[in-house]
Amino acid sequence: MLERFFKIRSEILSGGDLSRADAEWLAEAPDVFVPYMAALGNEVREHFVGKKFEACALCNIQSGRCSEDCRFCAQSGHYTTPGPEYGLISEEEILNQAKAAESLGATEFCLVSSGRGFPDGDRFDRIVRTLSRIGRETSMRADCSLGFLTDEQMRKLKTVGVFRNNHNLETSERHFASVCTTHRWSDRLEHVKRLGQEGIEPCSGGIFGVGESHADRLDLAYALKSAGAQCVPINILNPRPGTPLEHSQVPSPMEVIRFVAIYRLIFPKATIKIAGGRETSLRELQASAMQAGANGLVLGNYLTTSGRNAATDLQMMRDLGFEVKAPLSSV
Repeated sequence: MLERFFKIRSEILSGGDLSRADAEWLAEAPDVFVPYMAALGNEVREHFVGKKFEACALCNIQSGRCSEDCRFCAQSGHYTTPGPEYGLISEEEILNQAKAAESLGATEFCLVSSGRGFPDGDRFDRIVRTLSRIGRETSMRADCSLGFLTDEQMRKLKTVGVFRNNHNLETSERHFASVCTTHRWSDRLEHVKRLGQEGIEPCSGGIFGVGESHADRLDLAYALKSAGAQCVPINILNPRPGTPLEHSQVPSPMEVIRFVAIYRLIFPKATIKIAGGRETSLRELQASAMQAGANGLVLGNYLTTSGRNAATDLQMMRDLGFEVKAPLSSV
């Protein structure tokens, strides 16, 4: 078994791709081999992207009452949940949150909105102005996750310096209908591809723990690679009361670490960012996940749940030998 493992190591470090057959073999290997996978993921990360670490902070600029029925989400208007509900917050409140995140050590600041998207008009233009101000008035990169965007909206965002747009594929095409029925997986894939065409770096990943199989996680990874995702956030289900998945069992820490390592082998040069749910699923093994090939975190709180203390996270990263750096565009 180790002979095949070291053959994979040689191929990846030489610039080759992880084959689907080898990815499936790693996904099903006994747990005793997970530490080997993690070590290889960390070696590949160090070889291709070095010690650069990205810390992204989120701002929930509009929350709740979403028209989409994503079964894991507390912001869906289809379910009765204790998640916060409010309309678009003011430009100054967003700027205040951005400056607070900068003071904590964030390198990116992402404006996230519930809902399918924004029509053209004053509300969208206000977001564009705010993103422009973040770029001018802070040292952070400005990102956003605003649902489905038109080509013209993408161009507006690019004009004011938006670096990345997040639009997760969530899971495999095969499993997507079990997670969401109000839009198609192909709609999301097409959106991610158009981002790169408009010069905005595609940030796209998924969520583990929504009833998917190992094959679904691999399908997701290879679809993201084909679509040109340069930043791949890995979320882990944190079951929300009132949602259809509230009683789901979250993946174990070793399961998450296994797939962080596999994703690094599939994406040797990308940013792999451990995001929502890491505190619940990884618990005391968050550092181990970072040593499996990840090189980014969502810092601070999430959209409807609390995160870990930012200073604790940044100290963890320093202890692991990472250097907090602003991301460099690859588009």
